Amino acid sequence: MKWTDVQDIAIELADTHPEVDPTRVNFMDLMNWVVALPDFDDDPKRCGERILEAIQAAWIEEAE
Repeated sequence: MKWTDVQDIAIELADTHPEVDPTRVNFMDLMNWVVALPDFDDDPKRCGERILEAIQAAWIEEAE
């Protein structure tokens, strides 16, 4: 997965962290969790606030 695979990342995060409320995740934790996903393979330096916002929004939608 790459940073642009927002929906796939959100699904993986929901599966990996079912106990977490995605509305309460700070961006540093979110970035670290994405990078730690087994299928994630992209440069952490390519991540920005907009990407993290999109991932968080998709995760919130996935959790509903």
